Amino acid sequence: MEDTEPVATLMDSTTSRIQQLQKAFAELESHRAVTLNLKWKELEEHFHGLERSLKRRFHELEDQEKQYETKTRRAREILEKREAAVMAKEQASLEKLQEKQDAAVFAIANALQKHRKVSSAEPAAVPYDGQCESPTIDDQPPDAMTAESNLGEIIDPSENGNLEYPQLVKLCEQMDSEGLHKFISDNRKNLAVLKEEIPLALKAAVNPAQLVLDSLEDFYPKEVANVDGKKDSTLLGLRRTCIMLMECLSILLMYTDLVSVSALISEDVKDQAKAIAEEWKPKLDSLDVDANNGNSLEAHAFLQLLATFGIASDFDVEEISRLIPMVSRRRQAAELCRFLGLSERMPGVIEVLVNSGRQIDAVNLAFAFDLMELFSPVPLLKSYLKEARKVASSGKPGSASPTTVQVRVLSQLH
Repeated sequence: MEDTEPVATLMDSTTSRIQQLQKAFAELESHRAVTLNLKWKELEEHFHGLERSLKRRFHELEDQEKQYETKTRRAREILEKREAAVMAKEQASLEKLQEKQDAAVFAIANALQKHRKVSSAEPAAVPYDGQCESPTIDDQPPDAMTAESNLGEIIDPSENGNLEYPQLVKLCEQMDSEGLHKFISDNRKNLAVLKEEIPLALKAAVNPAQLVLDSLEDFYPKEVANVDGKKDSTLLGLRRTCIMLMECLSILLMYTDLVSVSALISEDVKDQAKAIAEEWKPKLDSLDVDANNGNSLEAHAFLQLLATFGIASDFDVEEISRLIPMVSRRRQAAELCRFLGLSERMPGVIEVLVNSGRQIDAVNLAFAFDLMELFSPVPLLKSYLKEARKVASSGKPGSASPTTVQVRVLSQLH
């Protein structure tokens, strides 16, 4: 019995200890639950704080976005209003410019009409072959200014003191075409004076027409068949001189008695001129951009040869007419057409120029032949300016502004 009491006591104490331990463990468990619960509440509060902060920032961004959209819309509205105002001002400026342009064109038209009336009141030149008026002696190069001849009061070429260049008379007396070319080339700065005196000097030649024909020998150099007349300044000057000499011969013929014309232009000389024309004619088929622009020296020389030597009737008039657009920009174009008897064919020629986009040349010839009713200048020039604006707005290299084009239009109307 005494041995079991300590065991029971021990068991009782063990039970008691277990109960104490359970109580302590339960207490420990209760403390741990409280701690974890406290930590979770802190975390939960932290996350709720973050959520509230994010929502507040989100709402702030929404407000800023709405303000930005409002400002953008207002700015766009202001920009559209300003753009409309600028376009309205631009349209008004264009309309005013168009009105001024139309007024300028009409003023030019009136001035040209008055000029033609004054010109028609002067004594008409009588060409040697009875076709029409003689061509002028103007040349296209900028250094060759127009000089009206004073042949109405022809002086005796033997009176060399009356000429600034008496050497011209000597060269003509000697029938020296090569020397004549060189002298003109050396004195090209005084081309206006030369144009006045060469017709007088030609009277001293035994055969003026033959002398001029001889001067055409090197117009197409035989030694160098493929020489470029646009890049060779010497050949370019020679060709201009050839044209000028033919024009000067026409001036001489214009002031010569009709009875004497046949003596100056003999049948033999006409045959030679015709042979030269036949030789030149095929070369016109391969003309370059100058012909397309209406400024061909070669075509001009061919037509001047026909006009000066009175051999146009030996060639097909249709083929001659087709050459006129090749010289339409040259100052002598209108007079050449009259001299060649092409006045009745001018409507067709002008139509070709219009269809090829060369309205300025068309207007010039319409004025010259009094065809403004058929080819009204204002619509033609408006069409030209419209096309020019398209080229300018395309931004192609070398394209001119509309204002520059308008200046060119007015400057080319002569």
